[in-house]
Amino acid sequence: MRKLKIAIVGCGWVAGNQIENGFALLRDQFDIAVCCEIEPARLAAFADKYGIAGRTTSYDDVLAMPDIDAVSICTPPSEHHSMVRAALAAGKHALCEKPFTSSLELMDDVIAAQKTSKARVMPIFQYRYGPGFERVRALVRSGLGGKLYVSSIETAWLRGAAYYQVPWRGKFATELGGVLVTQSIHIHDLFMCLAGPVAKVASFKTTRVNPIEVEDCAVASLQMADGSLASLTATLGSARPSTRMRFCFENFTIERNCFDLDAPKPALEPWTIVPMRPELQRDIDAATAGIPTGDLFFAGQFRAFHKSVTEGLPFDITLEEARRALELITAIYSAAETGRTENLPIDSRHARYKGWYSF
Repeated sequence: MRKLKIAIVGCGWVAGNQIENGFALLRDQFDIAVCCEIEPARLAAFADKYGIAGRTTSYDDVLAMPDIDAVSICTPPSEHHSMVRAALAAGKHALCEKPFTSSLELMDDVIAAQKTSKARVMPIFQYRYGPGFERVRALVRSGLGGKLYVSSIETAWLRGAAYYQVPWRGKFATELGGVLVTQSIHIHDLFMCLAGPVAKVASFKTTRVNPIEVEDCAVASLQMADGSLASLTATLGSARPSTRMRFCFENFTIERNCFDLDAPKPALEPWTIVPMRPELQRDIDAATAGIPTGDLFFAGQFRAFHKSVTEGLPFDITLEEARRALELITAIYSAAETGRTENLPIDSRHARYKGWYSF
């Protein structure tokens, strides 16, 4: 099995999480050859902690290294676009943390750039990788559910003053948004994987929990492309962190509730599946039997990345899916600020195509 040589770009919390819960569990597939960070003290501490021999403060130096196969971009969100574009230009594959970038315009620019590069980009959505989510996604894809009626999605987490001590957080210029952009983006990605494309959005957002620029509370009402309805709720002011996802289909209801340290782990079990009629249980069991259990979270996504790169296969998660996430954010921001219902998809004619916020 060929190892991929990886460069970690940005040596903060998420980079450490990627190593501990991803790369370090797949040592037969990845070699972290170098880490890159503009702050020398942080760079040295990170490299020493994880035993990384190569270290540099220059991203250009990383891209010039002929043996580096891919970069994992863990920098503040405002830097993602330029770094991904530079990686594609240098022929380096890239993994990029969310939010992918600050506008649909820049997202479309990356999609276009990938088409002319020998390299490819995989957006990070590690919450998809877990046995519970894989089981219910197989069930939904089977078509056994019939019509989807309504979905209700709640991201009720807790972030306070300590979280916002990190200088780039809580500011539009660097974090690009609040709870919609940083926390619930993962839960909303899972929602759209199961419920399909969004057609219309009405919403409200506000800042009530923390003294920050960006939103920390939001609600949205959605009409989906299939005609079903959905409600999204997100806050960073829940005394008990929780994630709740409920899908009411014609033939069954699917639900996941997780709390406290499990709030960011909705892909795990237990997911509850309740049939509308008892005789449907046998078909549900058959549709969910034999679903392979793979690696969790970052390890699951990185294993899929390795397989795709080394075998020339399509990525599990595409740039178009990252665009879908940004499109929903754009629609929620626009609907909240204009009081109008937004229609999707959003193209270059939309007033917020160049960014969902303005300074």
